Amino acid sequence: MSQSTSPFWDFSLRTYRLAGVPPACLALQDQGGADVNVALFLLFQATRGLEFDQALVGRLDAAVAAWRTDIVVRLRQVRLSLKPLEADPAVANLRRQVKQVELESERLQQEFLFATASGWGVPAAAVPALGAAHLARYAAHLGSSFAPDASAALVAAAFG
Repeated sequence: MSQSTSPFWDFSLRTYRLAGVPPACLALQDQGGADVNVALFLLFQATRGLEFDQALVGRLDAAVAAWRTDIVVRLRQVRLSLKPLEADPAVANLRRQVKQVELESERLQQEFLFATASGWGVPAAAVPALGAAHLARYAAHLGSSFAPDASAALVAAAFG
């Protein structure tokens, strides 16, 4: 796997390791239809004091939609399809390899987000309320809602 090339990837790794973050990310993904990389990028930008309005949230999501659908989601589906068969050591090994490729595809998506959209946004106060606003705008963009406890856990982790 390639080395990190952006502070966003470092932020994501640091944040994801915190207690409560993995299940919160899965809740946003599975129940709210979120792309966790987009949600994390919005939180990362909030910690940097950059506000994304509703239009920028939509633009951000659109920038990675094809990669998410064509690459990340397909790799996730393959990995999940292998899970019931992993009693076979060869299949378990293949599943681990697919998981590594899936993670690398997510890292590449994050690197693209950082390179493409780091200059976007309007300067604002880097406060937890900005992170919560970003997640609310993202949920609205998706026509969804995020579980309040999941959103709160992610905001707390990002600003903690």
